[in-house]
Amino acid sequence: MIGRVQNPALNRLTPAMIMSTFDQTRREETEPVVRLCVAVGRLHHEGMVNFPDDVPGYLSIRMAAPDGPVAEITEIEAQAARERYPRILSAGGPVFGVARERPEGGWELCTSMVECEPQSAREDMGAICRRRAAEAETAGDTEAQQAYLAVAERLEWEKIDEVEVDVRYRVVRAERYINSGSDGPEPPRSSDPDDHEERDLGDALDPAAGFVMDPALPTGVSTGILKADLLQLVPLEGSFPPDVRADALRSDVTHPGVVLLPAAFTVAERVGGQWRPTGIMDAPTPFRAKDILSMRLRVTDPVERRLTPRQRARYAEAADRLDAEKGCELTVEERFLRIIRVERAVRFGPDGPEGPRPSDQDPEDPIMVLDQKLRARGIDPDEDAPIELNESAQEFQRLFEAEMARRGKPLPRPADDEA
Repeated sequence: MIGRVQNPALNRLTPAMIMSTFDQTRREETEPVVRLCVAVGRLHHEGMVNFPDDVPGYLSIRMAAPDGPVAEITEIEAQAARERYPRILSAGGPVFGVARERPEGGWELCTSMVECEPQSAREDMGAICRRRAAEAETAGDTEAQQAYLAVAERLEWEKIDEVEVDVRYRVVRAERYINSGSDGPEPPRSSDPDDHEERDLGDALDPAAGFVMDPALPTGVSTGILKADLLQLVPLEGSFPPDVRADALRSDVTHPGVVLLPAAFTVAERVGGQWRPTGIMDAPTPFRAKDILSMRLRVTDPVERRLTPRQRARYAEAADRLDAEKGCELTVEERFLRIIRVERAVRFGPDGPEGPRPSDQDPEDPIMVLDQKLRARGIDPDEDAPIELNESAQEFQRLFEAEMARRGKPLPRPADDEA
């Protein structure tokens, strides 16, 4: 569902060509860097030479040779993956997060890029402002405290994608892609950072935490070529709503640069020879994606798929294998599942990273607007009435509590709270 805008000059680029240019620049410069130039939303290549230093950072793709053994291994694996998984496909809808502008340049991620709708990221931005207000209060800075609280209160009533107190905070948007080959979507690479410890998500490894987005910073060769590829992609006419395609073409001009975030990971299923997403949210590491899938096999699937006791036992056995083995593929009840790698790209323009587009799904209201609507319908959001769960919800709750107990993290029961 993603179309490629052909550019003959860029299509000729290969890692070998760029590395030969590094060999030449090594003889001429202390820090060899190859730069490609972006012009009006398209990339132009001029004989593999460096461009003047006054080219704006967002209008260039800078690539540097590996600076150590780890970087060299990562580059070698990325080049091999590019050959084995040459097709770039959409991984579904965009994701959103919050970033702050750094005085020294670039934008730093303040949240994980996992929100499926802009309003969720706006609420995250409000939470950041309230946290900053609490820090200012502790420091005795009443003026900063009041400024942050005022912004947080506005976010409860308005859909605001950027605020400024001491620095700018912005809701940022990332497109999601997968690399695919003859055997399907790309699985995790051995060089991808991973987290093998069972610990709370707040303490888990997230390579994107605090990540600095700056298109002027050099990347590896394969990453630079991938950025060039992504800048040539637009939704195919007729395959997407007209407003989605129009926004993509407009972004090509207003935000002609791109920054790649650390890869995320999710789960895909092969059905009838075709691969499709399973609806599992992006995870920061392969281990976390496996952990989410393990939970789904034991808790969600038995309810949603209405599994028989025999099938539930087989799903639990499959989850046990997933937990015990290092592989990224799993077969259960004739289903074939794979942990896959997701590339996330943030478009950049002269004013920084791209925010939500008008065509992005954004159905949720700010919390206080929703509160007003509920009260107008005679519903009191403050009423602490018990929630009545239907049979499926009760079964889900029972399985979830059993799984948390199995993991050694039992949930408190209402009777425990009263005691």
